[in-house]
Amino acid sequence: MPEVLKAPLVVEFPFTRSLGPVQSAFLTGLRERVVLGVRTSDGRTLVPPVEYDPVTAEEIRDLVEVAPTGTVTTWAWNHAPRRDQPLDTPFAWVLVRLDGADTALLHALDAPGPDAVHTGMRVRVRWAGERTGAITDIACFEPYDDAPEGSGPDDGSSAQPVDHTGRFECMITGIVAAARLDYTYSPGRAQTAYLNALAERRNVGERCPSCRKVYVPPRGACPTCGVATLEQVEVGPSGTVTTFCIVNIKAKNLDIEVPYVYAHIALDGAGLALHARIGGIPYDQVRMGLRVEPVWTQGSRFPDHYRPTGEPDADYDTYRELL
Repeated sequence: MPEVLKAPLVVEFPFTRSLGPVQSAFLTGLRERVVLGVRTSDGRTLVPPVEYDPVTAEEIRDLVEVAPTGTVTTWAWNHAPRRDQPLDTPFAWVLVRLDGADTALLHALDAPGPDAVHTGMRVRVRWAGERTGAITDIACFEPYDDAPEGSGPDDGSSAQPVDHTGRFECMITGIVAAARLDYTYSPGRAQTAYLNALAERRNVGERCPSCRKVYVPPRGACPTCGVATLEQVEVGPSGTVTTFCIVNIKAKNLDIEVPYVYAHIALDGAGLALHARIGGIPYDQVRMGLRVEPVWTQGSRFPDHYRPTGEPDADYDTYRELL
């Protein structure tokens, strides 16, 4: 059996969002070493604060300040910290009910080992040296030995939340969070064969033994019939544009000038369309039914783009089932 391919893969993008009045006050407060919660109509204090009561769904904006000390309600030991986690040495993930709060905040606890952590232990915030208005302004929690330990989340702490306006100078109104996922991708038997064929400048799909549809790229099984697909079928190399879109926003690390066109292309003999970039033609001349062929670059394992073949456009009835 041929070797199945695998490779590291990173999915990464910046997530930008604006903040409402509650989250704006909470993050700005962290920058000023103030922990804010929000009080519900029945008197509960939620930390971190939310904009709508999770029980009644009513809007809540009654901000209060709680203490930077609290009690561990539950925990889990992280023996191998990963990139961008709060600490680069082993630590505990903890849920901490801050004094004055009725809910718990998830963060890291800096402790020498799992034997030093237990439910009911008292902890306090360790503030970051440089604070920007983010949850990372709390660098982590640390054991708080100057206060008596509680017995759990109902330790009877006398700390009471204090009303707060939520107003600070230079309020934080938006954040950019870097979303990233690192993992090892293995395409499996069917797509390994497909990728190896692409390296030979061939498009190979697999035919369903039941409905006879040819899947490109192959999936190893027919999603409609639920049976394995083992019969390999070479398709293309030419195909027909079924639908397309014009891209007007330049992607990071992609050296293609906008606007450009991405299209669904039904390769000759395939039972469904794959997507690829269209080149060799002005973006505003791309159309449904356009006949295209792959363009390969030296040493590439896959087509760089598709370009017009010069053939007459395909009749709509020949590809309408592939839209």
